[in-house]
Amino acid sequence: MQQQRRPSKKSLRSLDYLNVFLADVRDGVGPYLSIYLKASANWNPAQIGMAMSASAIATVIAQTPAGALVDRLRQKRMLIVLAAVFVSIGCIAMGLFPNLPVVIGSQIMIGIAAAIFPPAITAITLGLVGHERLDRRVGRNETFNHTGNLLAATLAGLVGYFIARKAIFFLVAAMAVGSIISVRMIREREIDHELARGDGEEREEEDNQKHQQGHEGILQLLSDRQILFFTIAVVLFHFANAAMLPLVGQELAQGKGTSDTVYMSACIIVAQLVMIPVSNLAGRFAHTARKPIFLLGFAVLPIRGVLYTLSGNPYFLVSVQILDGIAGGIFGVLSVLMVADLTKGTGRFNVTQGMLNTAIGIGAGLSNVLAGFVVKSAGYNVGFLILAAIAVVALAVFWFCVPETKTGVNRKASPQTA
Repeated sequence: MQQQRRPSKKSLRSLDYLNVFLADVRDGVGPYLSIYLKASANWNPAQIGMAMSASAIATVIAQTPAGALVDRLRQKRMLIVLAAVFVSIGCIAMGLFPNLPVVIGSQIMIGIAAAIFPPAITAITLGLVGHERLDRRVGRNETFNHTGNLLAATLAGLVGYFIARKAIFFLVAAMAVGSIISVRMIREREIDHELARGDGEEREEEDNQKHQQGHEGILQLLSDRQILFFTIAVVLFHFANAAMLPLVGQELAQGKGTSDTVYMSACIIVAQLVMIPVSNLAGRFAHTARKPIFLLGFAVLPIRGVLYTLSGNPYFLVSVQILDGIAGGIFGVLSVLMVADLTKGTGRFNVTQGMLNTAIGIGAGLSNVLAGFVVKSAGYNVGFLILAAIAVVALAVFWFCVPETKTGVNRKASPQTA
């Protein structure tokens, strides 16, 4: 068995800072882009949907190679540095030149960076603390990530209201610089790169022989029914979730002047305030079971979609974000832990994350495209109801087709039985 790892306080503290700064860097300006394009550049919902989807499509293309790259390379910190530079350049370009070619090109750059951040951060975390402490550490990562989102949303609301909407783009670029400084402070020698790729630990007895014959290949992982159904459920979840907040932002941008950025910041702040304790608790309770906690995250999404149709009042829309905070706090922790369970000992942890995030990118990209055209032709309420219906399907797939992964039963449903 692996010895319990004891990374230095400096590395763990730097990992905290990294999660704070990367909180607003991972997705660029995120939902603020839809507000900026509608209120300042007069784009229509279909055009905005295309712009929002450009990043997701780039992520789809880059995600699996990015995961494989993180598995293969030891320069994980440098990958984060390069990705942060991409985001910074893309945000500055969109803020200065909000035309279709520049926005699409910048969103593609941000999408490529978004493919690198999740596997690289999780790999560094696993390489520092090991599997035994991963659940609590991922919970802590997400807690600091949501704290960073809270800080960034507050600053974005202030600079968008008192300075200009485009100032938000430069705020994200500044946070990218902070993330670069933070990741460079993590001590390279304390990262176990074999452990970081899901290798270096004992597997269960029934898998020991297979482990000795070599690492599982990508095709073998894809044939695992548990990974397959887990991926389907996650794709559907993000298909339903990705377009909801941008649509809320477009509603808020209709005739409200510069206060739209304040309301959008309020939406994000409310969600992040909920995510901070939820992610911490999810990491603690997940030590004994994964599925019941994750089911709660899936269950609140369709409720949220329906509630958005009941009123266009900004205060009501902001309050609904409490549900987004519950789902987001749970998802950020449990998705990483379930992938770690399913790939433990395979040496394919990060490439599996990459494949999963490719699927997430497909769901998010299609979500924004579909929602943009539906809203243009049928209105916002129909768009929200369609997304809520997809969320119900996601809940059903996860409930009936994805087993508990923490108990040790998960590996018995091997790829050969698929």
